[in-house]
Amino acid sequence: MLDERKTAILRAVVQEYIGTGQPVGSTHIANAPGVSVSSATVRNEMAVLEQEGYLVQPHTSAGRVPTDKGYRFFVDHLTQPGRLDDTKVNQVRQFFDGAHGRVEELLGRTSHLVAGLTNYASVILGPAAEQATVRSMQMVSLSSRAAMVVAVLSNGSVESQKVEFDVDVAESRCVTATAHLQKELGGRSLVGAMLAGSGDDEIDAICGRAVEALTRTDEDPVFMGGVSSMAAAFDAVDVVRQVLQTLEQQYLVVSLVRDILNRGLSVAIGAEHGVEPLASCSVVLAPVMVDGQQMGTVGVLGPTRMDYPQALATVEVVSDRLGRRLGEG
Repeated sequence: MLDERKTAILRAVVQEYIGTGQPVGSTHIANAPGVSVSSATVRNEMAVLEQEGYLVQPHTSAGRVPTDKGYRFFVDHLTQPGRLDDTKVNQVRQFFDGAHGRVEELLGRTSHLVAGLTNYASVILGPAAEQATVRSMQMVSLSSRAAMVVAVLSNGSVESQKVEFDVDVAESRCVTATAHLQKELGGRSLVGAMLAGSGDDEIDAICGRAVEALTRTDEDPVFMGGVSSMAAAFDAVDVVRQVLQTLEQQYLVVSLVRDILNRGLSVAIGAEHGVEPLASCSVVLAPVMVDGQQMGTVGVLGPTRMDYPQALATVEVVSDRLGRRLGEG
């Protein structure tokens, strides 16, 4: 555990480096708020912090920069949480007050909102497929051999798929199939859904096609925004390339977010998250809660030099408003 003076010096180094991206020298830190000691004392303390793994000196004549361990200490010992300024809070409020349409559209637009607020890449995970239950289902005949099956889910999303038949199907049979689907699936998840027989082989076949079509698209929704901003976050071209290539693999992003949350973390710094190509990045997350149940996640991904207090404040405010919006249906 660091004493009060080393804590103040480390905090000042992290804050300065976040702001400038340049190695931090002892003279500057000596004048930082809450430090108030000589440059010589700061140099000695920074040397100790380096020995203990909180700081590193990239070049002999340069100042020091925080390590992942230094950032972790900073995040874990924030004296006060970050706060969004009134302009950004109002921007979030206006965004959700005017949000209408399908949940997928809302989540996609929210990813761009978070990216714009933070200047980092954003990741928005919608409710896991197994969490959503069916509110209502309907089959609408399009022709004698095609119909549209539409499911309204408890998370507010609307799933629709075209179903094609091998034989002619009367419109009245689609109406009967709708009644059976509603009876069997109302209040249940589509994932792993098993339908009881209706006593009518044709209706059972129609309903089976409908469920099959809908469950082909049961991947957990993930939306990302601001990915291009990551290119400006690193000096090394090979690092930029690794980061961008990894973010293109959305299944990796989903796994990363879930793993961090399963470990009980809201912030994963550098190598902590275990995804080697993103070792130069940190992830800040907040769960989206609806009636006490997690129905998604709001997160930002940026360089380890990210402004953690602001990132934490942003995901907290947006996740709260998104949860309220989803709760309204």
